[in-house]
Amino acid sequence: MAGLMSFFFTCFTVFFLLVGFSSFPAEAAIKRYQFDIQMKNVSRLCHAKPIVTVNGRFPGPTVYVREGDRVLINVTNHVQYNLSIHWHGLKQYRNGWADGPAYITQCPIKSGRSYTYDFNVTGQRGTLWWHAHILWLRATVYGAIVIMPKPGTPFPFPQPAREFEILLGEWWNNDVELVEKQGSRMGLPPNMSDAHTINGKPGPLFPCSEKHTYAMEVEEGKTYLLRIINAALNDELFFGIAGHNLTVVEVDAVYTKPFTTQAILIAPGQTTNVLVQANQPPARYFISTRPFMDAPIPVDNKTATAIFQYKGIPNTALPLLPHLPSPNDSTFALNYNRKLRSLNSPLYPANVPLHVDRNLFYTIGLGKNTCPTCVNGTRILASLNNVSFVMPEIALLQAHYYGVKGVFRSDFPDRPTTSFNYTGAPLTANLGTSTGTRVSRIGFNSTVELVLQDTNLLTVESHPFHLHGYNFFVVGSGIGNFDAARDGAKYNLVDPIERNTVGVPTGGWTAIRFRADNPGVWFMHCHLELHTGWGLKTAFVVEDGPTPDQSVLPPPKDLPPC
Repeated sequence: MAGLMSFFFTCFTVFFLLVGFSSFPAEAAIKRYQFDIQMKNVSRLCHAKPIVTVNGRFPGPTVYVREGDRVLINVTNHVQYNLSIHWHGLKQYRNGWADGPAYITQCPIKSGRSYTYDFNVTGQRGTLWWHAHILWLRATVYGAIVIMPKPGTPFPFPQPAREFEILLGEWWNNDVELVEKQGSRMGLPPNMSDAHTINGKPGPLFPCSEKHTYAMEVEEGKTYLLRIINAALNDELFFGIAGHNLTVVEVDAVYTKPFTTQAILIAPGQTTNVLVQANQPPARYFISTRPFMDAPIPVDNKTATAIFQYKGIPNTALPLLPHLPSPNDSTFALNYNRKLRSLNSPLYPANVPLHVDRNLFYTIGLGKNTCPTCVNGTRILASLNNVSFVMPEIALLQAHYYGVKGVFRSDFPDRPTTSFNYTGAPLTANLGTSTGTRVSRIGFNSTVELVLQDTNLLTVESHPFHLHGYNFFVVGSGIGNFDAARDGAKYNLVDPIERNTVGVPTGGWTAIRFRADNPGVWFMHCHLELHTGWGLKTAFVVEDGPTPDQSVLPPPKDLPPC
């Protein structure tokens, strides 16, 4: 009898364990990647040169993860440059040590050294990307991040037959670091790129580029998801496919209310997911991208192309070109951005801060400082609130965490010290532009509204701003000078688009809101690499919360030394 009872007890225990294991969700997976930073000879536009790559690939490998995964990416630096990698758009809650901007959250990985980026993907799904975050190395060091929803969670749009990652970039025939250094020595903008690229390839409109053309094969009647990333250093880009509409369903890894358009506008740092139906007569169609610039500033205005090719169509068929907006079509740009709205569904709500604890107003300006060795005796610099940011020699997060004095000042002004007609007649004065490593301190869990105002110092220009560690809501945008009473009354506080990188329109303003619930030091900068180098950047020091689980995590043991 005792043996029979023991048998039944054993069976019941096994049954209970099996039911228990099937009733609870599986633990999050651990995804591991090895990134070897290597030089590789690459040929484009009849020119061959060595470039910095990850694992010898250009663009670099795609990081595939699922919402809820833990990710460990070991980066080993085999090149002569110091380097760090930024995981653009990942919030890195309490874990700025894995964010990656050099001298902000870490010192760079020196030649011959390694560092493991260890982070969790929490509450995010969609398309993001990674790139080098030092010097101009992201010209060739970049790749996609694809975050799939949790198992069993469908997309809030029709399931595509297949997905494609589309990375838009720029190519220089010369060494991009030498190009940047030459411009810096002269005090002038460096030479613009020689081509734009789609997945690292410029397409057949460029010399020696027949084999350097990206092509995707599609089947008639099927729907495809394109994960589009603007990895260009300095250009906002239009993107379209001849004869086909694009249905926008996500930006910056946030689902949107779907809308259909013939072309999209995407700024450096931004991502956009679109659905494309292969519903046209089977043929070969050009995919095209070219710059948008509505200010009197020279850009690389050449068109990069790829091929949208229906199955069974021979490669000899001539592709059709799409009708992209004119290069200076600001009306299209403004209307396109107004169409972007958060999905704001029960599963994906738009939790817009309705009450604001801290109001910030930052003016964006270009200027000139004296430089006796430069071509014109001056050097171009850029500023926020007339402060041009100087990179420190010790990472700001390390200085904040360990209480190191003298690395930065916490007195970045909430408003410009000098008010003027920001978008009126062009001004050439510097207004006493200062330089320094100055940041803003933000109380934990406080709500922030930041208005970014373009100015006509030297010239007006569009500026895509990226905030590390956060998503924010774009509650308003307009042309001219911001007026709090007039423009604030028109804010969209119901379903504004949520993103991590936003364009400030040429001669206009953009207002964003976010809740400062991620403690640490978080970089904010223009994602035009040219402007970042000139000082168009700052950082927020978000204070720790009242409990240990609302405070910055301890640094990892292999954090690169300064």
